[in-house]
Amino acid sequence: MKKKQLFLLHFAGGSIYSFEFLKSNFIDFEMIPIELPGRGKRVKEKLITTYKEAIHDIFPQIKEKLNGEPFIIYGHSLGSSLGLGVTDLLEKDNTPPQCLIVSGNAGPGILASTKRSDLERTDFIAMLNELGGLPVELLQSDELLDFVIPILRADFKIVEENLFAENILINTPIIAVMGNLEKYVDQINNWKKHTTSEFKSYVLKGHHFFIHNNVDRLIEIFETGFNEYSSVK
Repeated sequence: MKKKQLFLLHFAGGSIYSFEFLKSNFIDFEMIPIELPGRGKRVKEKLITTYKEAIHDIFPQIKEKLNGEPFIIYGHSLGSSLGLGVTDLLEKDNTPPQCLIVSGNAGPGILASTKRSDLERTDFIAMLNELGGLPVELLQSDELLDFVIPILRADFKIVEENLFAENILINTPIIAVMGNLEKYVDQINNWKKHTTSEFKSYVLKGHHFFIHNNVDRLIEIFETGFNEYSSVK
């Protein structure tokens, strides 16, 4: 029997393995992680550094896996920004998701004052430490950092050097979720201007990677996306 589908778009430095913590026996939908080149199962492929390249890489991956049942796009941080562009492509292809769910991101146009991708190594590592979400073992290993830092720099460039996403307006409902201790949480409703449809926002407890401590609540929000919205045709 075919199930509803939830496509997962990872954060900067993430991969298809980044959402293992969300796996649950209590869901009635299929979770399908998607990844950009240069990491995970695509580690031998060249990294992508522009927004348009990234969304055009993700779009066919999702299209190939659609099973005809309702589906949702969910992205965290970088994945949120990419989710908006991918949803736009899916709408133009007449295969829109029921809902776009974004977390850890206040939306296009709200960026850090400093380009994080250009930071010197020491400052870059300090910034990563501040964001959280990376294992202590990684931050203490020069060898692992040498592997991960180029991936992170490329991912940060995707959202820093392309303003394309700021002009995207979709017809799909958006649900935005942020942690109450995130820097731009007060601007979460910025996402509302990117949809002509319904919009909801939730603020949960935690820093940028609040998702790890709010699994049950996130699954409830995913269910809301499936149950309350129908896709645009």
